[in-house]
Amino acid sequence: MFADPIKNLKQFGLRENMIVADLGAGTGFYALAAARLVPLGKVYAVEMVKDYIATVRNRAKEAHLHNLECYQGDVEKKGGTKLRDGLADAIICSNILSQTDNREGFLAEVKRILSPAGKIMLVEWTNGLSSIGPHQERLVSKEKALDLFKRGGFVLEREIDAGSHHYGMILKRK
Repeated sequence: MFADPIKNLKQFGLRENMIVADLGAGTGFYALAAARLVPLGKVYAVEMVKDYIATVRNRAKEAHLHNLECYQGDVEKKGGTKLRDGLADAIICSNILSQTDNREGFLAEVKRILSPAGKIMLVEWTNGLSSIGPHQERLVSKEKALDLFKRGGFVLEREIDAGSHHYGMILKRK
């Protein structure tokens, strides 16, 4: 029914030695799955909420995942993730656009940390459910998200099946 991180990450095409950034990592839904798929690489989970960072760290420790690092950071501000320029081969953006107020700042930070040949996996809600997900007025349609990324200097590589309540796409630099 909902987004399956392993299924979505397999469609993203992660390889075992990639450097991945999960922006707005929350409690680690995607970051933990990505760390398992890139055992020779590294996953950086960036989150604003300090308690979530502790949760991800604890879950990584319990799972014996030593290739995952957590940072408290602001994904809506250029330089706010504290990651270095061009670091990430792959960036995961799951259910983040509906939560961001400064989407241009978010795109600037994505562009800054993405390597020149890197790719972005965007997964967003298609509808607001009463008990989970964003309120209807916070939803970002697939068309609006694609327009935002195009204006930010990205192109659509392909769409992915992200489940019945999400849309998904892989983007890269122009």
